Amino acid sequence: MQITKQADYAVRAVLYLAGLSDGRRAPTSQIARDQKIPPSFLAKIVSQLSVAGMVQTSRGARGGVTLARDPGEITLLEVIEAIDGPIALNECVTDTGICSFGPGCAVRDVWCEAQARLVKDLSGTSFGTLMARSNGKFTH
Repeated sequence: MQITKQADYAVRAVLYLAGLSDGRRAPTSQIARDQKIPPSFLAKIVSQLSVAGMVQTSRGARGGVTLARDPGEITLLEVIEAIDGPIALNECVTDTGICSFGPGCAVRDVWCEAQARLVKDLSGTSFGTLMARSNGKFTH
């Protein structure tokens, strides 16, 4: 399983914003440049993160993007799912009817357990935690 490039960019953008001083805004052009994210991609990402309630945007000379919540309240899982949708290692994890072997499939349990661990790890990792791991020295 691999997250999309768009979800990776979203994680980098949120981590960038988490590293800003409280209340500081960053223009999308600055985020795109500093994080090497194509501006058109970033515009779509910011829109999706805004709808999901993770960032706030404002227009004008003092406009830009800022986190809508404390970095400690935003998880990796939230950001990834805001962009890519729910995590699913295999479609049979959410719909047993898809597997031709049915509910007795020996592999399905492994997929379900692996997915549960991944979701737990991603939901247990906030951007506040990531900033603490880097001693608040995320490069801008």
